Amino acid sequence: MAETVSDHLLSRLREWGVTQVFGYPGDGVNGIVAAFGRADDQPRFVQVRHEEMAAFAAVGQAKFGGEVAVCLATSGPGAIHLLNGLYDAKLDHVPVVAIVGQTERSAMGGSYQQEVDLQALFKDVASEYLVEVNVPEQLPNALDRAIRVARATSSPTALIIPADVQELPYSAPTHDFKMVPSSPPGAGWSTAVPPGSELARAAEVVNAGSKVAVLVGQGARSAAPQVRALAEATGAGVAKALLGKDVLSDELPYVTGSIGLLGTRPSYELMRDCDTLVIVGSNFPYSQFLPEFGQARAVQIDVDGRNIGLRYPTEVTLVGDAAATLDLLLPLLARKTDRAWQDIVRRNVADWWDTVDRQAQVDADPVNPMRVVSELSSRLPDNAIVTADSGSATNWYARNLRVRDGVRCSLSGTLASMGPAVPYAVGAKFAHPDRPVVALVGDGAMQMNGMAELITIAHYRHLWTDPRLVVCVFHNNDLNQVTWELRAMGGAPKFEQSQTLPDVDYAAFARSLGLDAVTVDSPDDLGAAWDRALSADGPVVLDVRCDPEVPPIPPHATLKQIASVTKSVLKGDPSALHLVAQGVKTKAQEFLR
Repeated sequence: MAETVSDHLLSRLREWGVTQVFGYPGDGVNGIVAAFGRADDQPRFVQVRHEEMAAFAAVGQAKFGGEVAVCLATSGPGAIHLLNGLYDAKLDHVPVVAIVGQTERSAMGGSYQQEVDLQALFKDVASEYLVEVNVPEQLPNALDRAIRVARATSSPTALIIPADVQELPYSAPTHDFKMVPSSPPGAGWSTAVPPGSELARAAEVVNAGSKVAVLVGQGARSAAPQVRALAEATGAGVAKALLGKDVLSDELPYVTGSIGLLGTRPSYELMRDCDTLVIVGSNFPYSQFLPEFGQARAVQIDVDGRNIGLRYPTEVTLVGDAAATLDLLLPLLARKTDRAWQDIVRRNVADWWDTVDRQAQVDADPVNPMRVVSELSSRLPDNAIVTADSGSATNWYARNLRVRDGVRCSLSGTLASMGPAVPYAVGAKFAHPDRPVVALVGDGAMQMNGMAELITIAHYRHLWTDPRLVVCVFHNNDLNQVTWELRAMGGAPKFEQSQTLPDVDYAAFARSLGLDAVTVDSPDDLGAAWDRALSADGPVVLDVRCDPEVPPIPPHATLKQIASVTKSVLKGDPSALHLVAQGVKTKAQEFLR
């Protein structure tokens, strides 16, 4: 049988080292699905429950695996379903290639079934590279460019292949006019560094400062040793943007933790009081949590020049790879002997972790959600991967999870979409089948996406050499983050009709799929539940009954926010008395020493 376009597509993916494609079948990709069968499922077709989950799983694999990941969807509704996950990739700068079917060329423009203008649909999300393959000779160049551009720009790209083209005999481009060849898959990536003159200017700024603050994002992940050397040479404190939470260990005494609305008090104080700011690989968007304009001289390092000077008035901008740039900058820095500033940072960090530990022990009804994460932190395996969802659980992930060297973690940082934690965990297990994975999920996100993806976990669990995958559900029957936003931003009481969730027995659902599960409704049982889950010989669901009225109070809460919550209580919030009691008990821990 002659090689088809679809056969060559899979062959080329194999050449690129792609080992799985996350997708869902449909007649718009029948030719490609049939090719998977002829290729003995190489790369592996990973069947998720919904195309959005295919995109999220690909994002998870790319985030934790460090390589381009691939997802596949049929035409029309399948392609539409991909969009949310692909926007997650775009906003968090993750390389994902989407391969999408389309109606036959002969039917295009005829309002045919499932015909959607995919060029218009994907124009924004795949703005770096989007192409429709209309003849076989286009394929190698189109696919190779989609992968190379995704990797070079850390963004999603898309390849549209009409259904009839998928089944055509493949023929390679020839050495003819208007034929575009391609080159075999390969690396060949260079490491960019800024010019020496700019490095010298940056060193002058940093050397002149006496209170240096460093902000790291995910772009600093490959530069962790250099960032540590920077902090130790300058006596700096280091704050972490949410996507950079795993760049440095929280066991380092000068690491202040997360920054921003979900951040820590020492990060807030670091930015409030510093006179010099070094931003490494971060596009942190909330400038109100950075130093006052004019307060600090600033240097920014970023591999992408489009991000330079975007969030803070920087005096020196260094466009280059974070590790390579810091390797050149560090020898130019004068080691500071006065450690008074870093001593203050260290004391603030130590006091903060004491506060967090006390807050986690505050009684709640029935379980304090902070304690769920605190109990995990002390038990987290050294090589674990942690995914988190959007919602109030994000607060506890951001503030209470103490990350050590070797632990990886991430979430939907910029899009802040609900529902990626469990498909991220699936992608993480395919990227690293030999590592344990933990997903921290609110019950709203669990009902939206997570329950369905438990089916995917049950289906593929046999492929993972380390069988541990723990899905921890913060079960409070409330769309909790929005409830608190209503209270804190609008002074509105909880609106039960939109906020209250149907009560679901997540543990029972997991058991119905053949997974292990533990229901926790007492804080005294949390430690044993985590021990059981993290030592299990397969995936486990922890169904933890949490108190929805434990407030995600920022340590730098404004008077306006406090007044808004008070107003919601006075307007008759249905949980007013319990809400106030939990808020007072939690906030009081910040004033104890």
